[in-house]
Amino acid sequence: MKARVLVVPEDFRQDQYVLKPLITALIEAAVGPGAVVRVCQDPLLGGVSEALKPARIREIVAKYQAMVDLILIIVDRDGEEGRRARLDFVEREAAPTGACALIAGEAWQEVEVWVLAGMTDLPKGWRWKEIRAERDPKERFFGPYAVQRGLAQSPYEGRDTLAREAARAYKRVRDRCEEVAALEARVRDRLLSPPAAR
Repeated sequence: MKARVLVVPEDFRQDQYVLKPLITALIEAAVGPGAVVRVCQDPLLGGVSEALKPARIREIVAKYQAMVDLILIIVDRDGEEGRRARLDFVEREAAPTGACALIAGEAWQEVEVWVLAGMTDLPKGWRWKEIRAERDPKERFFGPYAVQRGLAQSPYEGRDTLAREAARAYKRVRDRCEEVAALEARVRDRLLSPPAAR
């Protein structure tokens, strides 16, 4: 299936460079090659609080649902235990009509952790459980890792280069991030089920 997917990040300005390659790999693992993945740039939500408002997501659904098979909202968990429940609420309240599906996912704790999950050369002193549990892994782990790789001064602080590398190791990302595996399963279920079953 050549899935047409619109990824809606909380703020596309940096997240798009992480999400486009990784979500493309996720979609292709779920339903096969040929996925067309776009990152939503209109509107710019500008933060997680806007991405969690059903009214804002309904606007996006109304604008794009006829053009895609799946609208995928991705936000950072940011240590918020109630984030999943809020995403479930947004899914229910902003559900598309017709054949398009809407799925909301959360990255523990930030999307940059998915990039780190695909790397095999993380510093020896770093423990994966610490990275996953850290509320601000972008500052504590991703930034220093980009410096180590000589990418901190590159465009998007290394996100583009490192995310494409992580996408080539997608199985490793899925194995290390349970929310990625769960998201892949939900995507597979939704895209491979007949529209009436959605």
